Amino acid sequence: MDGGPNGSNDIFLYYLAWFAIGACIGSFLNVCIYRMPKDRSIVWPGSHCPGCEHPIAWYDNLPILSFICLRRRCRHCRAAISWRYPLVEALTGALTVAIAARFGAWPLGVVYIAFVAVLIVISFIDYDTKLIPNILSVGGLVASLILSPLVPALHGTTDGVLAFGRAALGAMVGCSLLYLTGSIGELIFRKEAMGLGDVDLLAMAGAFLGWKLVLLTFFLAPLLAVVPGVVVLMTKRSHEIPYGPFLSIGLIVSLFFGQQIIHASGIEETIRLLSDAYGWAR
Repeated sequence: MDGGPNGSNDIFLYYLAWFAIGACIGSFLNVCIYRMPKDRSIVWPGSHCPGCEHPIAWYDNLPILSFICLRRRCRHCRAAISWRYPLVEALTGALTVAIAARFGAWPLGVVYIAFVAVLIVISFIDYDTKLIPNILSVGGLVASLILSPLVPALHGTTDGVLAFGRAALGAMVGCSLLYLTGSIGELIFRKEAMGLGDVDLLAMAGAFLGWKLVLLTFFLAPLLAVVPGVVVLMTKRSHEIPYGPFLSIGLIVSLFFGQQIIHASGIEETIRLLSDAYGWAR
């Protein structure tokens, strides 16, 4: 399963299988999104209704299908099931298929699926709480630094030492960009302008994707946040919006289309010159 389907007749079943795998991952992500902000174990107890706390049987816990069959109601207490559950499952399934199609299953596909899964959890938790758990951002940073020499293809090389150097550079660039931006914003507005969770998130992403794509994300995320920010300002009279979801969307866009955007933007030559000057740059 490392390259894709062998024949055209197998393509549908191949990607259907990947969608099912992704949806199952999404089901677990729903558990993480619900329990992690409450400091509860994501392993024990098993899945249960948050209303009546009745354990959910396996046939009522099938991603997307159970939501449809149960008509969005708990079998026991008839409490409504949030639309977020099938949304996260379908989103994770779709992105899993896209990653498998673009990068193959192994090794890049598996690593990128894990990376995107972390981004999904971070986005929904940040949306709810305006906080990003350190276990996801800092833990992801540590994991990416460990994985880089083991999967050097993440950074376009076969040399594990070089891959680690590029991962470290990407982490430093990602961290520095948001930290400096937050510091400048704090001086101007005299209050915290950027949460440290966002800084850790971009550091983790830089270690996974390299400094070029994290730099692109730094410029993409504010563009993605403009319209929602204006809506929040007009409706809630607040300048505060969770930034993690926009960073995550920018990172996913960069993962799939970053190289094309960099090339089309006309800065490819500038980056190439920097790459020549700093041998680590991807």
